[in-house]
Amino acid sequence: MEVLAKMKIIGYGIRQDERQFVEQWSSQNGIGVKMTAELLTAETVDQASGYDGIVAFQQLAYSDELLEKMDQLGIHNLSLRNVGVDNINLEKATSLGIKVTNVPVYSPEAIAEFTVTQLMQLLRRSKEYARKFSNHDFRWAPQISKELNQQTVGVIGTGHIGRSAIKIFQGFGAKVIAYDAFHNKEIESQGLYVDSLSDIYKQATVITLHIPLFPETEHMLDREAFNQMNDGVFIINAARGPLIDESALIEALDSGKVGGAALDVMEDETKVFNQDLGKQEINYPAFNNLFERDNVLISPHTAFYTDVAVKNMVNISLNNNKQLFETGTADNLVEK
Repeated sequence: MEVLAKMKIIGYGIRQDERQFVEQWSSQNGIGVKMTAELLTAETVDQASGYDGIVAFQQLAYSDELLEKMDQLGIHNLSLRNVGVDNINLEKATSLGIKVTNVPVYSPEAIAEFTVTQLMQLLRRSKEYARKFSNHDFRWAPQISKELNQQTVGVIGTGHIGRSAIKIFQGFGAKVIAYDAFHNKEIESQGLYVDSLSDIYKQATVITLHIPLFPETEHMLDREAFNQMNDGVFIINAARGPLIDESALIEALDSGKVGGAALDVMEDETKVFNQDLGKQEINYPAFNNLFERDNVLISPHTAFYTDVAVKNMVNISLNNNKQLFETGTADNLVEK
């Protein structure tokens, strides 16, 4: 306990909804945690001087300059409160002796439920009705809906989130097919896997993405992919924005190849998401184009945002940081 009492952690980008969970963890573990709402950058990292570890969560990139300054400050434990590590140069971190952890599973159900909710809004044309209602037009036609139980849902990625989504889609009576380079035994036993992404594109009337962003998955949904799909297909992305080529998506929406899209993530989302822009002009042409469409739903990267998920993200990341300090390793160590 004497060792733990000396440990100090600083949490960057701490939101108001996270503070109670940080305070609870700090009290339960007897470890001081300084909280700042500022993001972790090369300009703010000096606030971590004298601390043993950093806990952070942001869509902003963790720059090489930042990592170098961490090394200079003698801070080599960095715990992320989220899954994705595509915004950090892991090779650079490793070369500096900086150990990085993430939270690979915090609430798959939160994202899966959100995915299905967004699809239901597209199928029931909620945005179109809202626009009509704003003009006191309360007629049904011509916005006739589709039923989820009649859809063939192609789930790309069968990790924790993808598997949770599959269960919900099946509960609605939808036919589910799936693709993943690494097969899950449970999904395989149900006979849901198809052999290729092309099979997903050709068979599905709904495609939902649940995979990480890697160089080989960037723009996986491009013009060639869209051209293979059924006319009027619905696209759901609550994974990573760059999985979709937004210019190709706009073309597919214009042609009717894509009947609707729900985007919780976008390629350049840091330009708009998690900011109150008021009446400022938004310099993001693809966002502006998609935002105005009645058959496109945009949400600001909030699929994860539930009380259960936030609590788990805080607790797991702080536990990871504590483990790094005590043992030099952690349950969720990210290795390049």
